[in-house]
Amino acid sequence: MKAIRHLILKDILLEWKQKYAINGILLYIISTIFLCSLAFEGLLEPNTWNALFWVVLLFAAVNAISKSFVQENPGRQVYYYSVARPQDIILAKIVYNILLMCVLSILFYIIFTLFLGNFVQNQVLFFLCFFIGSIGLASLFTMISAIASRTSNNFALMAILGFPIILPLLLLLIKISKTAIQQASWQGTGGLIVAMTGINLIIIVLSYLLFPYLWRE
Repeated sequence: MKAIRHLILKDILLEWKQKYAINGILLYIISTIFLCSLAFEGLLEPNTWNALFWVVLLFAAVNAISKSFVQENPGRQVYYYSVARPQDIILAKIVYNILLMCVLSILFYIIFTLFLGNFVQNQVLFFLCFFIGSIGLASLFTMISAIASRTSNNFALMAILGFPIILPLLLLLIKISKTAIQQASWQGTGGLIVAMTGINLIIIVLSYLLFPYLWRE
């Protein structure tokens, strides 16, 4: 745990020094939502609002997490290999990206609501949905970023690998959030939440087990 804590602190300090990265993501979020508000002024329906919410958040997650391993140069990776276990490195990256995604998701939700309104009837269910969704997006794209960093065309590979893998999780997120928009009750969402949580656990466990083999390469 000590090694994981130090690695997370290292990522936080690097992010704080390279503020242009997080500022670029915030600029993307604000500009995209503003353009959507201009395009859908007075015409936005609940289902369209829901789809738009997850599409914009998905691309924000790709931009935020794609640099997880890409920004690490080979010399620094060799140093990490000598001072920490690969399991510590991948868990630290996942935890850091989960924290980053949760913060970005909250800011995104506030900005999205200010510009495009709010159709959600069950706020607690919706917050639970995008909290679990943020964990899933962060975990999945962290592992994909690790795989893509071993190739020369890493950003293209992230898009190719990410879309088919993220699709089941994204469909569950849209279904749960649609329920939160349409009704104030939790009826019919229990199984979906369990399934989404199970997918998140599978992603984290597979990342923990498979990353050491990738790291040795």
